[in-house]
Amino acid sequence: MIDLKAIDKTWTLFLDRDGVINHEKHEDYIHTWDEFKFYDGAKVAIQIFTQKFHRIVIVTNQRGIAKGVTKLEDLEIIHTNMTADIEAVGGKIDAIYFCPDMESPNRKPNPGMGLQAVKDFADIDLTKAIMVGNTLSDMKFGRNLGIKTVFLTTTRPEVETSDERIDEVYPSLIAFALDL
Repeated sequence: MIDLKAIDKTWTLFLDRDGVINHEKHEDYIHTWDEFKFYDGAKVAIQIFTQKFHRIVIVTNQRGIAKGVTKLEDLEIIHTNMTADIEAVGGKIDAIYFCPDMESPNRKPNPGMGLQAVKDFADIDLTKAIMVGNTLSDMKFGRNLGIKTVFLTTTRPEVETSDERIDEVYPSLIAFALDL
């Protein structure tokens, strides 16, 4: 359980991207900005998170780059446009970390991207951090980093939500935000 009332401007929120902020493509990747579609309420959710959390960090595996099916420059355009759209409604993203590699200490569920965020932002306190994701890999990342986890049922209805790596379950990012 997470004491949602304890969350204040000393907390950090880690977010996965595909299946959390935007619709993911079944058995494929988001290759271009034209394919990127925000979930209903996702931008508003991040605006709410901006009022509640000190840091908001996106951590996303992007294996499509390693496979050669997604171009790095297209990923950069996606992240630039996504951030601009979030900022346009009063939200903020402090950093986006991505891992294009197939095997890497940075690839979730390994904690590398989270550890890089801690290195880049000395004010991140992992005892006051939450990972929001839509896969068990995201939940394992949270546990490997030693933080609380929120599982979104957006894309993986088959996941057993009583799994010990899951602290809270919500149907969407906006549902979680509205509970804060």
